[in-house]
Amino acid sequence: MRKIGIILFSLLITLPLLAQRGGESVYSFLQLTNAARVSALGGANVSLADDDINLVFHNPALLSSAMDQHMNLNYVNYFAGVNYGYTSYAFNKDGIGTFAGGIHYVDYGIFERRDEYGGFAGYFKASEYAVNLIYSRSIIDSVLTVGVNIKPIFSNYEQYSSLGITADLGALYTFRETNTSVGFVLKNMGTQITSYSGTRERVPFEIQAGITQGLAHAPFRFNIQLQHLERWDLTYEMDEDDSDFFGGEPEPANQFDALADKLMRHAIVGVELLLGKNLHFDFGYNYKRRQEMKMNSWPGMVGFSWGFGFRVSRFHVSYGRATYHLAGGTNHFSICTDLSTFYKAK
Repeated sequence: MRKIGIILFSLLITLPLLAQRGGESVYSFLQLTNAARVSALGGANVSLADDDINLVFHNPALLSSAMDQHMNLNYVNYFAGVNYGYTSYAFNKDGIGTFAGGIHYVDYGIFERRDEYGGFAGYFKASEYAVNLIYSRSIIDSVLTVGVNIKPIFSNYEQYSSLGITADLGALYTFRETNTSVGFVLKNMGTQITSYSGTRERVPFEIQAGITQGLAHAPFRFNIQLQHLERWDLTYEMDEDDSDFFGGEPEPANQFDALADKLMRHAIVGVELLLGKNLHFDFGYNYKRRQEMKMNSWPGMVGFSWGFGFRVSRFHVSYGRATYHLAGGTNHFSICTDLSTFYKAK
């Protein structure tokens, strides 16, 4: 624990704590949504507590002793031939806490290398990897859980490579009497150790919070997640002539509309329909994604997401679909299992 504390302190003193816009940080793949269930709920989750190890990637405090010997595999068919995924394994040590190890990767595909005259000079690949070293422990009569995820990072683009390290610090508080859980995460605190070309860049630091509310006499569970709390204004300024080309929204007509727009860009809303312990349907809405990616002439279902999960034999299988643009969406596939069920004595 002392070594972990030293590492976290080192990360904290390098944390710039400055607001960052999209495209202004390195290792942006750390912000991708892995779990199909989380994708279906809108793309973020820090408060939904369940025995699903897929949720731990988004908040290390969601790792619990109930996930002992659980393993998961995630695969996402992204845009333009890009694929990424995540796999992890958890184990519990009584009296110490719960540990998990995983790896998060993104494969950007194979590219043609060209010289200054446009001549073909072979192929190259681009990919990024992050190891996840997770620890969590319940305190205060098991209603409060805290967790940490330390992530060494390796990134490679043709002849350019970079090393970095970040960490997530998370907390989860459960109100058992009211089926309520509240989560909070400081994500991607850290630094770039070696840069691509001599200039260090910021890592994608983010603060997230969320609340999940279940109903005692109805099969519904509601989620409200708040993203990018480190910065109030998430809007982009565009020239009036460019707004139609990019499909952006015109500025709200009055101060109240402007305030509501800025507030809603932080919110992600999701709902689960729980049909017993073996089947669930998930739906989500990401306001920020819709405002940034829709076309005014035909917004369609941009910003909406859906999915489902079911248990069959020893496996929990999930699928999630998120619509980013009229051009298409992403397909997320997740599967997890309890490895101990394969060798327990009958």
